[in-house]
Amino acid sequence: MVQTATEKSTEMSLEEMTGDLVAQAMKAGASDAEAVAYEGDEFSVTVRMGQVETLTESGSRALGLRVFLGKRSASVSTSDLTPDGLRQLREGAMALVRITEEDSCAGLPEPGEFGALPGNLHLYFEDVYSLPVAERIEWARRAEAAALAADARITNSNGGSFDATTGRKVMANSRGFLGSYRTSYAGVSASPLAEDENGAKQRDGWWSGARRMMDLESPESVGKEAARRTLRRLGARRVTTQQVPIVFAPEVARSLIGSLFEAASGDAIWRSASFLAGKLEEIIAAPGVTIIDDNTMLLPSGVGGFGTSPFDGEGLPSLRTTVVDNGVLRSYLLNTYAARKLGMKSTHNASRGLAGTPGIGCGNLYLEPGTRTPEQILGEVKAGLYVTSLMGFGTNIVTGDYSRGATGLWIENGQLTHAVEEITIAGNLTEMFRNITAIGNDLEFRGAVAAPTLRIDGMTIAGA
Repeated sequence: MVQTATEKSTEMSLEEMTGDLVAQAMKAGASDAEAVAYEGDEFSVTVRMGQVETLTESGSRALGLRVFLGKRSASVSTSDLTPDGLRQLREGAMALVRITEEDSCAGLPEPGEFGALPGNLHLYFEDVYSLPVAERIEWARRAEAAALAADARITNSNGGSFDATTGRKVMANSRGFLGSYRTSYAGVSASPLAEDENGAKQRDGWWSGARRMMDLESPESVGKEAARRTLRRLGARRVTTQQVPIVFAPEVARSLIGSLFEAASGDAIWRSASFLAGKLEEIIAAPGVTIIDDNTMLLPSGVGGFGTSPFDGEGLPSLRTTVVDNGVLRSYLLNTYAARKLGMKSTHNASRGLAGTPGIGCGNLYLEPGTRTPEQILGEVKAGLYVTSLMGFGTNIVTGDYSRGATGLWIENGQLTHAVEEITIAGNLTEMFRNITAIGNDLEFRGAVAAPTLRIDGMTIAGA
């Protein structure tokens, strides 16, 4: 029986496909080449008021090729993995690389730098697809139902959802590296709406995500927490413009750590587009502030973290990097290109899509927890704001200026008294990190970036 070209391509593993594509690019005249392949499946359902609103089930398979001709480079990608599609990909890359500009910092890492973490990092679990479709829908329905049943003031819903994804990444290059790994994820969420006696409406939500089903919180607990968070927003009002201590809840404190990552990213540093440029080994935060980027982390459950991987986007083994140590900036986060621009070594933080040059990404980026409970931190505030959500993108990484719309709860004599909305909080990241006066003990990883409760003094609330 004669096989078609498509059937032959389907039989090739992604490892064989990427390795062959690299070899073919070298034969075509490339001085170096790198291929990356992704394949994955995705399921997502949203239920609103008990009825399925959206349901998505899909799979994808695609490949990217980056080629070098001396100090010139080009990259292309395709989802056509037939022999003819891969031939066009290779020819397109080689045609493009001949007309690009030279860059003295372009190129793959040195041969001796490649590698991957050994052993099982526990990133993939088949059980995320263990539930039949009807039960996945039921998980979304149960989360929403628990929220709706929590209180008579919850009258509507933006929905309950259940998601499951699996993925696989393969990378090969002309310097002898070949690596692959698989990942999985499942999540459940609820987003109810509440209405007070005057007809004013508020909404909020909650979620749980994990690499395996057994680590997910129950739909009922997610729905009840979503309801609690929504109900506490009823009766929200503005407060006057003033300077008071601001306490950031963990789910918003992590955005501050994300802003520091952007400022410490090598791309921003070599362009002098960051308030942290030239600040290595200087004090940039309060004593006790230690920020780690750990691409190797296993969570307490023994499962790999949301940002854990055996190698980075260039095939370098994952590392643990101390970015800020007790207030002192110890390291920028670099891929090979940014490291060459700065005359430094890569911190193995390359991120890689299918097309384009590698970017810089974080692994499990977190602020180390302190010793105080959130209740102790709140109890020390005579008057202030507990921020529970942020809006907008008012962070200037070049200057450090920070201004975000916010909602939360007012703190009076150490107690949460009433909801607050329609305000803006403002400061400068340089001063904000130096003015961290309390760090909570409630660090929890609900994503790749995490932080405990934080108190920051000296910020301004712009309100009524």
